[in-house]
Amino acid sequence: MHCDTIWKDARLATMRDGMGAIDDGVIASRDGRIVFAGAADEAPVLEAERIVACDGRWITPGLIDCHTHLVHGGHRASEFEMRLNGASYEEIARAGGGIVSTMRATRAASEDALVASALPRLDALIAEGATTVEVKSGYGLDLETELRMLRAARRLGTERAVSIATTFLGAHALSPEFAGDADGYIDHLCKVMLPTVASESLADAVDAFCEGIGFTPEQTARVFAAAARHGLPVKLHAEQLSNLHGAALAARHEALSADHLEHLDEAGIAAMAASGTVATLLPGAFYFCRETQAPPVAALRASGVPIALATDCNPGTSPLTSLLLAMNMGATLFRLTVSECLAGVTRNAARALGLADRGTLEAGKRCDLAIWDIDSPAELVYRMGFNPLHARIWSGK
Repeated sequence: MHCDTIWKDARLATMRDGMGAIDDGVIASRDGRIVFAGAADEAPVLEAERIVACDGRWITPGLIDCHTHLVHGGHRASEFEMRLNGASYEEIARAGGGIVSTMRATRAASEDALVASALPRLDALIAEGATTVEVKSGYGLDLETELRMLRAARRLGTERAVSIATTFLGAHALSPEFAGDADGYIDHLCKVMLPTVASESLADAVDAFCEGIGFTPEQTARVFAAAARHGLPVKLHAEQLSNLHGAALAARHEALSADHLEHLDEAGIAAMAASGTVATLLPGAFYFCRETQAPPVAALRASGVPIALATDCNPGTSPLTSLLLAMNMGATLFRLTVSECLAGVTRNAARALGLADRGTLEAGKRCDLAIWDIDSPAELVYRMGFNPLHARIWSGK
């Protein structure tokens, strides 16, 4: 079999079933796709122009950050100080901070400025082996800025060798132009904003913030119905601060994922298990906001709900640009296992984005790899502030 590149003398965490560890492994790629990934003694006859000796290093699928707000203007360090002095998330938001604060900075930023400010955050993720990154809008809250954010997000994928998945999050907070009229804003979003986003092919999915300081389940359902009319899958910020049964709503609409989930109940878990909706956990926000109620991981695990992990990189509640640290937090704060953490940033993260062509090491998948200077995969979860990435391969290169 002729290939472009062969990586040999490697240990593989294929992530096909649990860790899927292989001690003496080989990966071969052609035209950006894996043509073989498995044990050396099971490999067909392989020929390639380029052969890379890995000297016993571990190879995992390229990491996937399936929930970020990477594109935005400004920062919210002052709100961090307010939180240290005792202010709650809701108090900050109701005082004009929070999402609306970032909205003002984002509306004032050009597309070029949004790209320039996002690139260092993206580079930090790439430096730790990320090959696919989801980026949401949601800090514009008007059509012009939401489109500008999504165009900036798309441009990130031309500025760097990385796959960018974009999500329209117009239902992130109430636009000040519609103060006191959330239903009117949702009407505008469904009839004007979302159709324009869809017509320009700027979003791969649609998200909403279903919460007391966000939007009601009824308003969220209207957003989901509008997304369906335009053939776009949905995701949901659900059960972060309270239980509005958003996860069950998301499951009824066959959402790709429901994210946060600290206040998720048994009915929501059952609904997600039945629909296959991924539970995306965001330990950075849990840590940064000093929350005390963790997501019901044991119940999710027992019900077979796939669990993803992400940074939730955003300026207000999770200024985190490290998937390695997100894994450590997932283990220490939420008691996920090493295998669950790694699945959370590979196989299940891909599923949370509806991307069936990546997240595991197997024939037919994209050749997105992370090659690590480690003795065991546990090191990727165990260490804090240490990056053992040896090489990153995106689409075979």
